[in-house]
Amino acid sequence: MRKKFGVPVSLSLTAVTLLTAYLVVSKSVFAADKPGAHEDHAEHAEGKTISLTQEQIAANGIEIAEAGPGEITVQITLPGEIKLNADRVAHVVPRVAGVVREVFKNAGDRVAKGEIMAILDSRELAMMKAAYLAARERESLARSIFEREKGLWEKKISAEQDFLAAKQALAEAAINTRSTEQQLHAIGCSEEYIASLSSQEHVALTRYEITAPFEGVVIEKHITLGESLKDDISCFTVADLRTVWLDLSVYQKDIPAIAKGQEVWVMEESTPPEGVRGPIEYIGPVMGEDTRTVIARAVIPNNNGRWRPGQFVTGTIATERQSVSVCVPKTAIQTLEKVPCLFVRTEKGFEAVPVTLGRGNEKQVEILSGLAAGQPYVVVGSFILKAMLEKGEVHDDH
Repeated sequence: MRKKFGVPVSLSLTAVTLLTAYLVVSKSVFAADKPGAHEDHAEHAEGKTISLTQEQIAANGIEIAEAGPGEITVQITLPGEIKLNADRVAHVVPRVAGVVREVFKNAGDRVAKGEIMAILDSRELAMMKAAYLAARERESLARSIFEREKGLWEKKISAEQDFLAAKQALAEAAINTRSTEQQLHAIGCSEEYIASLSSQEHVALTRYEITAPFEGVVIEKHITLGESLKDDISCFTVADLRTVWLDLSVYQKDIPAIAKGQEVWVMEESTPPEGVRGPIEYIGPVMGEDTRTVIARAVIPNNNGRWRPGQFVTGTIATERQSVSVCVPKTAIQTLEKVPCLFVRTEKGFEAVPVTLGRGNEKQVEILSGLAAGQPYVVVGSFILKAMLEKGEVHDDH
């Protein structure tokens, strides 16, 4: 047998020994690769306690609260755009034709109500003023004649026919005065201005003042010195920017949850804002063919000029409020090994406890399991405990 195969007995025994050693080593290697082989070396948050003194708790700004019920506000976040408040925009049009003599305002300038923005020379206005002044003089003369005829008639000196003729002439003169006065009112002249015309001998009758209709900002200017203007040309556009419109695009699935009166919190997309709030005052009755959205409009304050028409923003609407058994601030939640956790106060210190999250918004979240009502937990400073846990500053309870 040994000669047939040509293998010495000592060599066979050596091969068997090497094979046995290889199998033992291989088994050890494969066993090491199985899950749980390194459990003794892995770091697990659960079961780890962080012990701190009261002085350390205070120094790190850690605050503890008891878990309890709360109210979760269900919110919808929608894209929107800031637009001019169309109810506070005015196109300033000269009421009479004329030539521009002076211009005082440019785009971007602020104006007060009644402030002069430009002055025209208008022959049409001069004719209207002259007609009014002539009518007033004729009325004054007719009144004097009437008073004289009335006195003569009462003394039986003159005939009643003369008295009645003077009375009729006064009435016609008064009607003519009122007619010419109304023409001046129609082009924007105030009662005070009209009453002062007779004393403005030094002021040219052709002078027409274009004034601001209300306090605001000039956002457009279409007037040039020496230009001939017609009475239907918009020469300025003035906007009161103390309030603006927020037009939100409401998707079809969200339309049933939107209603007038709901409060909108406005956020700027580019930088984190402090935000402003305003109620929804209008919901569009027609859906856009291209966007498949409906416009929900809110009027928001803009006293500091932060919101500029054309600016893209995000609006958050509180659509529903729901009461929950356990509610905590979102900032109290920390993620450990991809699991949401809360730090619970125990007799030995602080322990990271996995929790199941429910409904929530940008500030609060419902806890479905892992934290019971009345149980103390870290409400402020949980990120500090997470850092300590990751550094290994813990005590193993096992």
